[in-house]
Amino acid sequence: MPSPSDALSALEPDHGPDAGPEPLAGTVLPARSRETPFAADVPASPSGTDVERALSPAARVRVADGFAATTGRAYARDWTAFTTWCTTHGRTPLPATAETLAEYVTHLAATPTRTGTPPAPSTVERALACIQSRHKLAGLAADARPARLALRSYRRQRADAGQRTRKAPPAELDILRRMLDATAPDTLAGLRDRAALVLGFALMGRRSELTALNIADITLTGDGLEVFIGRSKTDQDAIGETVPLPYGSHTETCPVRVVQAWIAALAEQEVTSGPLLRGVDRHGHLTGTVGAAGKAVKRMSGHGLNLLVRRAAVRAGLPNAETFSAHSLRAGGATAAAKAGAPVSAIARHGRWSEKSPVVHGYIRTADKWRDNPMRGVGL
Repeated sequence: MPSPSDALSALEPDHGPDAGPEPLAGTVLPARSRETPFAADVPASPSGTDVERALSPAARVRVADGFAATTGRAYARDWTAFTTWCTTHGRTPLPATAETLAEYVTHLAATPTRTGTPPAPSTVERALACIQSRHKLAGLAADARPARLALRSYRRQRADAGQRTRKAPPAELDILRRMLDATAPDTLAGLRDRAALVLGFALMGRRSELTALNIADITLTGDGLEVFIGRSKTDQDAIGETVPLPYGSHTETCPVRVVQAWIAALAEQEVTSGPLLRGVDRHGHLTGTVGAAGKAVKRMSGHGLNLLVRRAAVRAGLPNAETFSAHSLRAGGATAAAKAGAPVSAIARHGRWSEKSPVVHGYIRTADKWRDNPMRGVGL
């Protein structure tokens, strides 16, 4: 078994913003645009003389920007892969026939990812959703019924083969404590890591929400912290929401004390505004400050947050540490709340899920399957 130091050295460095879902092997990726990567795929006027149906370049950018940033990047990759496949096989991507969509789903199911593993059904589902969305933007219909039957067959094939979709394990409270114990609270990186871990757990935060936080989004009140989430997956209109975090019972896991300690450390570095979670170089300097090595990137990326969580899991010696990610914190917080008896509505509201979301009900079932197990007390 490799040592924690070996496992840590195997982790790739943070190369910048989150790259989104794993593309399939052989996919030709478009040049990335930070602002509107899907803009090139929003249709312009169907004819040069049809003024009523024309979209100006500015309007096309606005429409494309309506997609979440990560969705836009993923859809841009998926659309490029689809159009490339259509060109290779002599098919028309727009409008695509039902047979073309079914053939493409079959192709994706047989094409390994860059890691050499079969694609997850959710990856194929996302590609199909991209194609349907592109047709809808162009005012065209896409018959995806045969393609979805092919996808259903692929799901059954994987299930029959015993293949499961890999999920990040939840970092429940005991795991969170072990991860925190493996950080160094007397260093900038350690204080940053502790703040990220505890915030992710207590907020049930998505990594996009955590990395978007600014110092100004944190307000200390008499009851605890109020954390302003400017935009989330379920708030694409960016109305924003303030999430309250009460004081904890233990100093090392109290979100109020841990986050305040990190903000105080930033203030000592004369940083009192801007991103809350920032990079720290190997010399202990904040990125973007004088003397820091590497790129002058201040805000931590989603990929960097994943690495932070994984490194903490490796240092803590957790089983399957390489499978932990930022989502482990979100799942851990929700599972812990369910085990503590919090109602579904409260968990959904706190974690910014729809109350009908199958995801949040999955966390409830995880807690209930042991608490309400019918085999308890039967005398086995």
